[in-house]
Amino acid sequence: MPARTITLHIRNLCPNIQGMINRCITNKLRKNIARVPAVALLGPRQVGKTTLAKSLAKDTESLYLDLEAPEDLLKLSDPAGYLSLHSDKLVILDEIQRAPDLFMTLRGLIDKNREQGRKAGQFLLLGSASMDLLRQSSESLAGRISYIEMGGLNVLEACENKEDLRRLWLRGGFPDSYLSGDNDAAMDWLEDLIRTYLERDVPQMGFRVPAVRLRRLWTMLAHLQGETVNYSKLGGNLEIDAKTVSHYIDILTDLLLLRRIEPWHGNVGKRLIKSPRYYIRDSGIHHRLLGIGSHDALLSNPVLGKSWEGFVVENIHAVLPRRAETYFYRTSAGAEIDLVIKMPSSEIWAVEIKHGTAPKLGRHYSQTCNDVGAARKYVVYGGDDEFPVGDDVSVISLPRLMDKIQAA
Repeated sequence: MPARTITLHIRNLCPNIQGMINRCITNKLRKNIARVPAVALLGPRQVGKTTLAKSLAKDTESLYLDLEAPEDLLKLSDPAGYLSLHSDKLVILDEIQRAPDLFMTLRGLIDKNREQGRKAGQFLLLGSASMDLLRQSSESLAGRISYIEMGGLNVLEACENKEDLRRLWLRGGFPDSYLSGDNDAAMDWLEDLIRTYLERDVPQMGFRVPAVRLRRLWTMLAHLQGETVNYSKLGGNLEIDAKTVSHYIDILTDLLLLRRIEPWHGNVGKRLIKSPRYYIRDSGIHHRLLGIGSHDALLSNPVLGKSWEGFVVENIHAVLPRRAETYFYRTSAGAEIDLVIKMPSSEIWAVEIKHGTAPKLGRHYSQTCNDVGAARKYVVYGGDDEFPVGDDVSVISLPRLMDKIQAA
C-alpha cells in the first residue's frame, strides 16, 4: 500500500490532529476558489469543513462568520452593508443553510465585485445539507457558484495499514470519532452526533418529524443497508404511510446521512430492478445505530457483508472525478453488479464488492459486466493485492482501486 497523507505517529499526542490531515479535496477546493466567485463546500456536520476552510483561509485575507453564532448573525442584520466592508476578503459563511435569504444579497455583491475586476475568490459557503436542497435557495447564484461535496476521512487519507483500515471501517470517517482514544469513546461521540441531528438539526431545517420515529426508520435502513426498500412495509412498522416514509428518507438523504444509488437504466434487453438502494453513508453511524461497538462484534454480525459494501461504496465516491455517475445493476433474475461507474469519458467500470480474502464470483459475472458495457471489471475484496481471475476481471484491494480511479 503506498504512503498516505496523514501523520499517524503523533495522532494520540494532539487532540486536534485532524487539522494535519491532508484531505483529498484540498487542491480541488483551492482551484475552485481561484476560478469562481463563490464556492459551496457541502458535507455532514463535524466532517471537517470548518477546519479545512480556515486552513485555506490562512493563505489570504479572509473573514469567517458562523451563522449559528448569535454575535455573527447580529453583524449580518444589514448583510449588504456589512459584507461590502469586506469586499477585498474571502468571506467564509459557515452553516449557510441557516440563512437562505442571504443568497440574493450575495448575488448583488458578487456582481458588484465583478464590475470592479474581482472575478473569483469572494465567498466560501459551508453547508450541512445536500446540493439539491441548497440549490433550492441558491438559484440566484447560477453561473456564479461551484459545488464541492466533502465526506468523512477516507482510506487514502487515514490508513497506512490494515489496523488503520479496520479502525476507519468500524468508527467511520468523522475525524473526532476516528481519532478517539478507544472504541467506546468513538461510539459515545457518534451517539451524541446522532442525537444532535435528530433533536436539533432536523427541526432547525424546518422539518417536523418526531425524533424517536426518525431514529427507528434510520435504524431500519441500517439493517437494510444496500438493499431496495419497501416504503409501505416500513410505513406499516412505523404506523405511517408510504409517502411519509419517502419524505423522511429524503430528509436523511438531504442531510447527507444517506446515499441513494439509482438502478442502471441502460437498454440491456432485460427486466431490471427499478427501485433505488440506500446506504448509511458513514460506517460509524451505521454501526452505532445497530449497536456494534467493536471489530469482533462486527465480524459476527449478519450485516458484515453489507457494512463492508457501504464502506467501499462511500470510499469510492470520495475519489470519483467530477461528473462521474454511479448506479447499481440487478435483473429480476438476480444477476447484479454492486456498483456501476460511468466515468466522465463515458467509460464504464463494473465493481463487485466482497468482504472475504478469497472472494467467490458467480459463474456469469463477466457476462453481467458485458451487459452494461463495462470496459473495466473489478472485485473489491478484503485483502491487499491485485490479481486477475479470468475474463478481464481483476480482484483488487480498496486502496488500489481508489488509486486507479484517481489516476483515470
